[in-house]
Amino acid sequence: MPVLATRIGLLAERIVRSYWPVWTVAFFLLAPLMFGWQDFLPLEAFWAIIATGIVALGVTLYLGWRKFHFPTEAEAIARVDGALEGRPISALSDAQAIGSTDEASKAVWAVHLERMLRRTREARPVSPDLRVSERDPFGVRYMALLFFLVAVMFGSVWRIGTVAEIAQNGTPTAAVMGPTWEGWIEPPAYTGMPTLYLPDLTSDRIEVLAGSKITVRFYGDIGDLTLAETVSARAGSDVPPASQQQQSFNVQQGGKIDITGQGGRSWDVTLLPDNAPSVVLDGEMEVDAKGVMTQPFHAGDDYGVVGGTATFTLDLSRLDRHHGLLTDPDPREPLIVDIPLPITGDRSDFDASLVEDFSEEPFANLPVVMQIAAEDAAGNVATTEPQEIILPGRRFFEPVAKSVIEMRRDLLWSKANAPRVAQILRAVSAKPEELFTDMEPYVAIRDTIVMLENGIESGLNDEVQNDVAAQLWAIAVDLEEGSLANALERLNRARERLNEAMRNGASPEEIQELMDELREATEAYTQMLAEQAGTPEDQTDSPDQGQGNSMSFTQDEINALMDRIQELMSEGKMAEAQELMQQLNDLIDNMQVQQGEGQDGPRTQGERSMEELGDTLQEQQELSDDAFRDLQEQFNPGMTQDGEPQFGQDEDGGEQGEGQGEQSLADRQQALRNMLERQRRNLPALTGEEAEIMRRSLENADRAMDEAEQALRDNDMAEALDRQAEALDSLREGMRNLGQALTNNREREEGSGNDRAGATRGSDQQAQNTDPLGRQLGQSGRSDTDRGMLQDEDVYRRAGELLDEIRRRAGELNRSEDERSYLQRLLDQF
Repeated sequence: MPVLATRIGLLAERIVRSYWPVWTVAFFLLAPLMFGWQDFLPLEAFWAIIATGIVALGVTLYLGWRKFHFPTEAEAIARVDGALEGRPISALSDAQAIGSTDEASKAVWAVHLERMLRRTREARPVSPDLRVSERDPFGVRYMALLFFLVAVMFGSVWRIGTVAEIAQNGTPTAAVMGPTWEGWIEPPAYTGMPTLYLPDLTSDRIEVLAGSKITVRFYGDIGDLTLAETVSARAGSDVPPASQQQQSFNVQQGGKIDITGQGGRSWDVTLLPDNAPSVVLDGEMEVDAKGVMTQPFHAGDDYGVVGGTATFTLDLSRLDRHHGLLTDPDPREPLIVDIPLPITGDRSDFDASLVEDFSEEPFANLPVVMQIAAEDAAGNVATTEPQEIILPGRRFFEPVAKSVIEMRRDLLWSKANAPRVAQILRAVSAKPEELFTDMEPYVAIRDTIVMLENGIESGLNDEVQNDVAAQLWAIAVDLEEGSLANALERLNRARERLNEAMRNGASPEEIQELMDELREATEAYTQMLAEQAGTPEDQTDSPDQGQGNSMSFTQDEINALMDRIQELMSEGKMAEAQELMQQLNDLIDNMQVQQGEGQDGPRTQGERSMEELGDTLQEQQELSDDAFRDLQEQFNPGMTQDGEPQFGQDEDGGEQGEGQGEQSLADRQQALRNMLERQRRNLPALTGEEAEIMRRSLENADRAMDEAEQALRDNDMAEALDRQAEALDSLREGMRNLGQALTNNREREEGSGNDRAGATRGSDQQAQNTDPLGRQLGQSGRSDTDRGMLQDEDVYRRAGELLDEIRRRAGELNRSEDERSYLQRLLDQF
C-alpha cells in the first residue's frame, strides 16, 4: 500500500513538473476571453491572440510530453526505500558476499535480514514534491492563476462561447448581438464592503449606503442605450446626457435607476442606515496627586469611530465668585481636546480612557460641564450626557505657592485683574527673608511683577498675559517642589504638605503620593543620621538628637505608624489620623535612629532590604498559620485538632474576638502587601541576572499576596492558603537572589576598585548609575524609562496620528511598489 500511494504521488509530481506551462498558457488565454475582450478588440488583434495561444499550448504540450514518463513500481519502491533508515527494502535483496559457509556468519546475516524486514513494516507513503519554483523563478504560473481567478469573479465563462460566433461570422460579437452595458456599485471605502457588479444582480431592488459610487458604461453606438436615475439628486447642468457612454454618480437618496435599450435593466434603490456612533462614560473619573485626570469611556459605531473630542465648558452658575473671580471673566472658548482611539484593533466597539493634565489651563480647579463626543466616517456624531465636574488640576499646599497660583488664575480669568495681581504679588514678596529660604523664587516674582506692570502701562495684550501666567506657574512649581538643600528640609516640607492636605481634605490619590514622599524623606533623613553617627564630632552637630528626652526607634516602626495613618485616612477617620500624625511628628522631632550596626559599621541599603524582606517573610508565615487555623475552625468549630477549645473562644464555642475573622486576616494581608511594595521601591540598584530574577520573584510575591487578600475577603480559605504559599516561595526565592546579587555586585565593585586610582572612584560610582550609552538608570537599575519621554504631547494620540498617516500612504497607488510594500510591513507590525 505505501508503494502504491507513493507511485500515485510520483505520477502527480511528474504531471505538475512537466505540464505546468500548459495550464499557465491556458489561464492566460482563457482570462481575456472570459472578460469579453473578443467583443471589442479589432478582428486582427483577436486572431493574433488566438493564434499565439494555440501555438504556445502546442509547444508546451510537446515539451511536457518529452519530459514526462510514467513512474514504474521500481521507482516507487526506491523512493519508499530511500525514506527508511538503512534502505531495508534493498537490503532484503542483497546476498551474503563472504562467510556463506561459516555458520556464525550466516547467523549474523540472518539477524541482519530479520532486522531489515522489521524496518520495512515501518514504511509509509512518501509525499510528492510538487514544487516548481526552480523552474518558474519569476512566478509566472501565479500571475496566470491570479488573472484567471479575477476573470472568474468579474467575468463570465459564457463569453468564451462568442469565439465560435466570431469564427462563424467573421465579425466581433458586439456587432452581431448589438449594444451591451456594464455597471458597478462601490460602497464607501470606510465600510470595507465589496464592490457589486450590476449585471450579476438578480433582484430589481438594491440597498446601498449613502455615498456609494455607481459607474455605468455603454458599449455600442451612441444612443442605443440610455441611463435615467433619481438617486444622485443631480439637477441642471450637473446631469450629463442620458446616452453618454460612461457615467458616474454618488447615491444621495433613495430612488430609481433605469437602463433603457436592448438588454436594459431597472432597479429600485433604497438607502441602508448608517447609524450614529455611541459613547458613554464608563466609570468614575480618577485624579492623581499631580492633577492628571483619567476618565474611562466606551464608544462604538457600526463601521468604526474615526474621531472624537472632549469639551469642557465653564459653568458660571456653580462657581463661588469671590476675590479675583468677582470680576466679569474675559470671553474664552470651551476647552476641547481629542479623545484617544485604538492604535490597532477594531474601532467599532472599544474601551478607552481620556488622560489629560489640565493643570495649566485657565479653567483648572473650576466647575465645568464635560461632554465627550464620538464621530463616524459619515459625519454622524454622538455625545455623552453633560457631566458637571470640577476640572482637575494640580493642587498646591505650600502657602506662597498657593498665593502665586491663585494670582495666576485671577490674571487668566480677566485682564482687568492685572493691577490687583501685581499689588498682591508685591505684598507677598515684601519680606522675602521671612517667606523664602531660597532667593531665586523671590527674584523671579519681582521680575514677573515688573513684566506685568509694564504690560499694564502699554495695554495688557494676550501675549503678555500668557507670558506672565507661564512665569507664575514656574514659580509656583518651584516653590511647591523646592530645591531642598538637605534631607531635614525635605522631611519638614513633606510633613507640612501632608498636614496641609489632611486639613484641606485632599483626594486619596494626593494623600497616597504625599505619604510616599514622607516615607522617602524620612528614610533619607534617617540614613543621613546613621552616616553622621559614624563620626562623634558630627553627631553633636545634629540639632534633632536631644539628650534627655530623645526617643529610640527603628525605621520599620516609623513605616508601621505611617501605614496605620494611611489606613485611617482611607477609612475616613481623619481625627484619629491627625492624632497619630502628631505622634509621628513628635517622634521625628526627637529622632535618634537605632543604628543596628555591628563591628563593621553602618548597614548598607542591601543589608536593610534583606532584613526587611526577612521580617515580611516571617509575618507572612504567621498570617498563613492563622489562616490555616481559621480553615480548621470552619470544619470543626470551636475546637483544634487536639480537641481543645480554639484560641479566642470559650469552651462553649463563643465567637471570636473582634478583628480575628476573615476580614481581619484580609486587612493584615493588605498591610503586608503594602509593606512589600515599599520594600520593592527601596531596593538597591543592582545589576545582573540574579537581580532580575529577584525583582521578578518579588513581583510574583506581590501578585500572590493580592490574590490571597481577595480570597480572604471572599471567605475562600483554601484558595487563600494556596496563594499565601506561593507568596512565601516567591519571597524566599527573592531573598536568595538578592543575597547573590549583593555578593556579585560587591565583588565587581572591589575588582573595579583595585584597577583604578582613588581619583577615579567617584566617576566609577557615577558610571554605575548609567547605562553603556550614558543614560541615567531608573530606581530599579534599568534604564530610566520610568520618566515621561514626551512631556508636552499625548503619546497615544501622536502614535495614532502616525499610524493613520502610514495607512493613508499605503493606500496611494501612485507610490512605488517597494515603498507601499514597506509601509504594509509596518502596518503588519500593529
